[in-house]
Amino acid sequence: MKLKLLKIIIMLSISTGYGYAATNEAPTNAELYEMLKANQQQLSEAKKNLVGTNSEYSYKVLDHAESTNTKQLYQLQAIRDGMLQSKLTLGGQVTALVNYQKANEDSKFGWLMRHPTSANQIGETVSEAVIHSSNLNVTAKLADSFTGYVELLYNPEQNFASGSSITGLPRNNVNVRRAYILWGDLAKSPVYASVGKMDIPFGLNDTVSPFTNSTNWHSFAGLAYGGLVGYSKDNLHLRAMIIQGGAQFRNANSPVKGTNVPSLINNYALDANVDIKVSENATVHVGASYQYGSSYCQSYEDDPTTHVVAGPGAPTINPEPQGVRHFNACMDNNDSVSLYSTYTADGLKLLVEYAETLKVWPGTFNPYIPEFAAAKNKTFTVGARQSANVGLANDVDFSVEFSRFEAGPSGSPWEKQDQLVLGASYYVAPNVNLFAEAIRVEGWVPLNFLSGGNPGSEVGTSWSSQTSTTEVFTLGIQAAF
Repeated sequence: MKLKLLKIIIMLSISTGYGYAATNEAPTNAELYEMLKANQQQLSEAKKNLVGTNSEYSYKVLDHAESTNTKQLYQLQAIRDGMLQSKLTLGGQVTALVNYQKANEDSKFGWLMRHPTSANQIGETVSEAVIHSSNLNVTAKLADSFTGYVELLYNPEQNFASGSSITGLPRNNVNVRRAYILWGDLAKSPVYASVGKMDIPFGLNDTVSPFTNSTNWHSFAGLAYGGLVGYSKDNLHLRAMIIQGGAQFRNANSPVKGTNVPSLINNYALDANVDIKVSENATVHVGASYQYGSSYCQSYEDDPTTHVVAGPGAPTINPEPQGVRHFNACMDNNDSVSLYSTYTADGLKLLVEYAETLKVWPGTFNPYIPEFAAAKNKTFTVGARQSANVGLANDVDFSVEFSRFEAGPSGSPWEKQDQLVLGASYYVAPNVNLFAEAIRVEGWVPLNFLSGGNPGSEVGTSWSSQTSTTEVFTLGIQAAF
């Protein structure tokens, strides 16, 4: 056994340059030990160069609250700045929550970090201790200027399987949230490009809150197949993306021969933003976006033959899905625009954003409630965050943010939904954030059937409500590795 080990070590020494096999002299025990250490170091370096981790990078690239649609630029900056030394960088994050929610109307909870569905939220009081989401990601340096990225997501609380509970199999799946090939090297050129499944460059869609996304994000943050070209130099950032037509994963829908089938590239988005230094410690960030086909384009669908009258004098009931459904086909595109700005200085961040569709959303008109005309989708967010020293090892961030989603004319049940968030967060480390939020939501306006027609409803009514309120208190931890 010792002889075999000695032969193996001698053969390995050939690759390290010791060259003992080329002579008749046998290596001493001390020399054998040095050879073994050299080969162990060589193997360790090779392993290090092949696979690595960076928890700070993982936190930022997987963060759902900030830099929500500029991940490619951040990845190229991380490569340029030497954060990703390995061929493969592996990482992930887990967000865990404990929360208490109270509503004033039965089973109508308007906090959108939890999909509003009676399969999960019953009555007027609910509480949870749950995993909100978990991600795994791989960043691969494929070749000079080429990077591959794949991100897996587990999100039972925001999974679109609305007929299931958070313990049901339809909500407990893992899907590829983002995946693309990225070309670019900021050390050589300001131009970059990516192809795959990615965020649409529309709006800011960030939040100053530690966890809860703004209403702008819920309304206009897009995710789609497509190809993106970007330019980043001297504080100027320009992006253009061609988007697969039909109904995409989030906020993108353009008709393909009258269907929602994604078989044609006929959608696109444009964004331009710039950083302006207004003083030594203060910067203003200003941007504007345009998207050709938003998801607010469906008409109110109705089939009177499916309506049922239970008996003499009884209301007419709709047992089948009618109304407006969020991923259905559109007759025409509905383009949208966004304006946004942030101000940062000495631990202070101010945020403002406005977005709207340029045409009315046809489905916001219910022919059985004709007094309410179709309306545009308008959304805005204002927020502020301040870091403060409260005697801990690191500063605590305190934030306040208000956002509004408008979908109907004044007086309609689906007129608007308001969200106010008070937040506090503390970074134990750059990759571990402890947070608390108090949230109040006024209005309950789910995108599906918002103007009426939900299954089992009385014809001429809407399940949206302007008298609904939801109050939430949540504690959480978001940690990356």
